[in-house]
Amino acid sequence: MRKKKVIKAILIILLIFFIVYVILIYFLVSACLVPSFMDRLNAFEDITRKCYSEQVQTMDIKENRSKLLTDTARWLETAERQKLSVQTGDGYTLVAAEFAPLQESDKWVLLLHGYTGWKEEMYQFAYWYYEQGFHVLVPDLRCQGESEGDFIGMGWTDHYDGQLWIDYILACTPDAQIVLHGQSMGAATALIMTGGENSSDHIVAVVSDSAYTDAYSMFGDKITEWFYLPAFPFVDSACLMLRLRGGYDLRDASALRAVEQSTVPTLFIHGDEDQMIDVEMSRELYEAASCRKEMFIVEGAGHGQTQEKDPQAYYGTIEDFLSKHVR
Repeated sequence: MRKKKVIKAILIILLIFFIVYVILIYFLVSACLVPSFMDRLNAFEDITRKCYSEQVQTMDIKENRSKLLTDTARWLETAERQKLSVQTGDGYTLVAAEFAPLQESDKWVLLLHGYTGWKEEMYQFAYWYYEQGFHVLVPDLRCQGESEGDFIGMGWTDHYDGQLWIDYILACTPDAQIVLHGQSMGAATALIMTGGENSSDHIVAVVSDSAYTDAYSMFGDKITEWFYLPAFPFVDSACLMLRLRGGYDLRDASALRAVEQSTVPTLFIHGDEDQMIDVEMSRELYEAASCRKEMFIVEGAGHGQTQEKDPQAYYGTIEDFLSKHVR
């Protein structure tokens, strides 16, 4: 009898442990990938504050950023734009802004923002491409900005969503030459978009700024950094939870695997003082890429600061790269 009671007690304890563990994993996935849940935790503010504290705060970056934002704001006062929306296969509405060039052109750029970002963050890049005669399409990735969604896609669901915008571009310009320019998670999305059998032949170049190799690695790093938990077993458990709740696995979102299959010319850009995504990830992507490729490491730049550290060199490098691949 006593033995049965001990076994029952152990089973109850294990059940309680299992329930608590499942709740913890549910919390982790929601705290990292569900914006509405993040809002309730003030996670957006915490992430923004942490990211800012890790940025390089030199005077040249501050001055260049101020000028870039001022010039962009001045352009936006007169630039014509239209708001677009598309419907995903799973029923969500995605929103984008389109800027048409002054003269008709078959050149398009799809600008993709980073994790917990929004399209307006990419308007400074939109301004530059607009000046180069490109049609510019800037979406809010799913579950961010004005776009609907259940979970932030970490590049995986986003690469399917990106195809909807490619379809829109081709409906407007059947002979379009499309450049994908992404930053951080947006860069990983762009790389994943070019690494599969369904990659559009109209994508002629990729500018990958501060990309990570894969979402699985990033999730493990951030669980440790933000929640002080070990990557194992929490990341694998989160993958299972996300597959059950969101229909995808963090292992799917691998830019590294994508570039091994890509044939689209790619420019890899990264700041050598990036504390969010280590510069070694871009080096690893560059080494693995099977396409024509170039790399530009920006000395003294933190995460998302490559264009602010030296705008002339940044945009000059992109212009030179695109001149080889866009007619």
